[in-house]
Amino acid sequence: MTGVAEATAAAPAIVVSRVISASPESLFDAWLDPAAVGIWLRPGNAESTDAVIDPRVGGRFTIVMNSATPTIHGGTYQVIDRPRRLVFTWRSTHTGDRDTLVTVDFVARDAADATPSTEVTITHEQLPNETARLMHTDGWSDGLVLLEQFVAEPR
Repeated sequence: MTGVAEATAAAPAIVVSRVISASPESLFDAWLDPAAVGIWLRPGNAESTDAVIDPRVGGRFTIVMNSATPTIHGGTYQVIDRPRRLVFTWRSTHTGDRDTLVTVDFVARDAADATPSTEVTITHEQLPNETARLMHTDGWSDGLVLLEQFVAEPR
């Protein structure tokens, strides 16, 4: 009797990256501060964002992106390694109401003019289909542009 091995390939991860003129510490902190997240995490047509964050391993977050059709995102922090890495689950209707996994890496880059610069790389895994992958690629790309604007503004 011959058996048939059934293999399932993991869905490809999306990776979005941007070099931002700011320190790894300031960028990392902007991911865990609810007021900051409310300002910079407004991808697509989100008019505003509300965030509740418990910034500790095992802590949960809820992010509501307000638009004509508000979207609620939630998850749990798996790794908080300031200022190098954040890992958290991410769930919403856009993930098929199932947990996916997001890793954010912050890598300091040498700058010729001594201005701090950091490459921020977001890897989002376990998205259910191509539509979700495209939507999250656009969303995270928008988010990084807005994060760059956020840290550039004097506070």
